[in-house]
Amino acid sequence: MDSTEFFENQLTALPLLGIFRGFEPSETVELCRRAWAEDVRLVEVPVQHPDALPSLRMALAAAEEHQGIVGAGTVTSVEQLESVLALGAAFIVSPGLHTDVAEECIRRGVPYLPGVATSTEIATALRLGLTWLKAFPASELGASWIRAQLAPFPQVNFVATGGIGTSNAPEFLNAGCKAVAVGSAFSSAESISALRTAISSHR
Repeated sequence: MDSTEFFENQLTALPLLGIFRGFEPSETVELCRRAWAEDVRLVEVPVQHPDALPSLRMALAAAEEHQGIVGAGTVTSVEQLESVLALGAAFIVSPGLHTDVAEECIRRGVPYLPGVATSTEIATALRLGLTWLKAFPASELGASWIRAQLAPFPQVNFVATGGIGTSNAPEFLNAGCKAVAVGSAFSSAESISALRTAISSHR
C-alpha cells in the first residue's frame, strides 16, 4: 500500500495520530493502549536514539493484541530505517525530508510521512509522489503557513506536528490540515476526551 492510500485510510475517520516520545517501554505500551481504546489508529514511537528501540518493540507487540498500528518516528537514515523495519514498523516518520529514506520507503512500499517546512521541500516531496506531509514544527510555522502553502499545493495533505494540543488543534484543522499529531493529550482519559471534542468541533 502506498503512502497516500495508507494515511487516507487511517486518518480520515479520526484525524489524529499519537506520538509517544521518550517513555519507558511499559509506559509507551500504556499510552498506545489508551490511544487505541479511543479509536486512534496510528501511533508513532520516535527512535532518535537506539535506547528507544525497546519501546518500539513492545508497542509493536501490543499492537498485535489491540489491532493498532505502530510506526517509527525520527528516522533520518537508511540504517535506522533498516532497524525499525526489521522490528515490524508499519510506517515511517521523519522530522525532515530525507530523500534517501523516502526513496527506500517508496521502493519497499512502506508508508512514509516526511517533515516539511518550506515550499522547496513540499515540491521535492511531491516529485517523489508523496502527498501526505508532516508540517513541522507546526506551532512555530503557524496555521497561516498551512493556508499559504495550500494555495500553490492544494494536493498536499498536511499533518500538523509539534506543539499541537487541545487548544490549537481545531485551528490547524480549520486551516486545511488533514490531521494533527499529539502526545501530551494522551496523559489522561479527560485530556483525550477534550481533544476529541475539540477535533469534533472542527467538523
